[in-house]
Amino acid sequence: MLPESELGWRKPAGQVSLAEVHRSIVVPTTASFWRKLFAFSGPGFLVAVGYMDPGNWATDLAGGAKFGYQLLFIVVLSNFMAILLQHLCIKLGVATGRDLAQACRDHYSTPTVWFLWILCEIAIAACDLAEVVGSAIALQLLFGIPLVWGCCITALDVLAVLYLQQKGFRYIEALVITLIATIATCFTAELIFSKPNLASIMLGFIPGPHIVTNQAMLYVSIGIIGATVMPHNLYLHSSIVQTRKFEQTPEGKREAIKYASIDSTGALMFALFINAAILVLAAAVFHWSGHQDVAEIQDAYKLLSPLLGVSFASILFAIALLASGQNSTLTGTLAGQVVMEGFLHWRLAPWLRRVITRSLAILPAVFIIGLRGDSSVNDLLTLSQVVLALQLPFAMFPMLHFTSSRTKMGAWKNGGFLMVAGWGSALLITAMDIYGLPDSARAAWHVIVGGP
Repeated sequence: MLPESELGWRKPAGQVSLAEVHRSIVVPTTASFWRKLFAFSGPGFLVAVGYMDPGNWATDLAGGAKFGYQLLFIVVLSNFMAILLQHLCIKLGVATGRDLAQACRDHYSTPTVWFLWILCEIAIAACDLAEVVGSAIALQLLFGIPLVWGCCITALDVLAVLYLQQKGFRYIEALVITLIATIATCFTAELIFSKPNLASIMLGFIPGPHIVTNQAMLYVSIGIIGATVMPHNLYLHSSIVQTRKFEQTPEGKREAIKYASIDSTGALMFALFINAAILVLAAAVFHWSGHQDVAEIQDAYKLLSPLLGVSFASILFAIALLASGQNSTLTGTLAGQVVMEGFLHWRLAPWLRRVITRSLAILPAVFIIGLRGDSSVNDLLTLSQVVLALQLPFAMFPMLHFTSSRTKMGAWKNGGFLMVAGWGSALLITAMDIYGLPDSARAAWHVIVGGP
């Protein structure tokens, strides 16, 4: 008789992904709440990185500069949808012992598996493109390095990834948390300098019909939601939650889901702070000073210090951007390994996997920047978000399908609230992406051909 975890699957479970770190961190069975929480803490911060990457910056800047604090509700809404979806990833990984890529491989037909894998690889390359461009912009702003060379320099981060993977998974988590803390510190200082109106901020968290009736506001809202949930995060989280060695019993799995969800929720609240801080900063500095059209990262950098009257305000902004871009490269490498090993059982050396992924991002960035100049970088960020938005439903719907199945999940099948909230979030995100697709497609076409 098949064990419960194998019921409902068309294929038996195969080799694990990220074998070098799978169940490598022991969770004490008789420890206190706080010791167990510490043991489970870490994966949530790796996932949170995707919610504050350079691709999010442009939409948050545009939202704050154009509409003040009015779109803070959208930032909060998108973050709570992210918390929900990542919780479902945790349930899938813990309850079935499979990450999302492995679950797709063991359920769908071979042509479907290859189709989903190709889409996911394109999404990872698009996400990496945003990280390359964001890091290159930061290097240009801080050190005057030309954007083309900045894109090439980002290839060197493969050395850091290689070194950390050899040292152990906790070292990767520690570096990611340090970089998140750097971003948070920079924006805390920026908020202090900008002295935003607290009463107006509180009003921004209240939804209103203007978000839907104002077409310009609706379009920016779609951008904020579309840029928030990263498809590769769904694959990554369902895998790295299995780096913890917990008891494979119903009680052990229940405990793992609880502590991993606390870790994930706490980390995503940091992402909420960062995204809200970018929007609040843009609103406080640009919206009421006659700079409502600021939507580009370089323009925000140039204007921050003069408008705030603080000489190093722009430098802090660029440091946060560099930390954001570099942070995302670490998780992009791991996500790439997870999807390749999970979908196809192909194993590549981490350095080779990283070189391939980074090359797929660097080559188009260097080509387009070299051909069209520095003005194309924000178009490249837009292109990356279009590709991610198109791929997202192909990650969300399989995950919801699996976690809603009693034969696959057993006692951990989604309940009524999670079913409604999960499918509702996925349908809302998909609908908003489809609604904004024509304008996004025109922007993408502008990147490719350089036309209007």
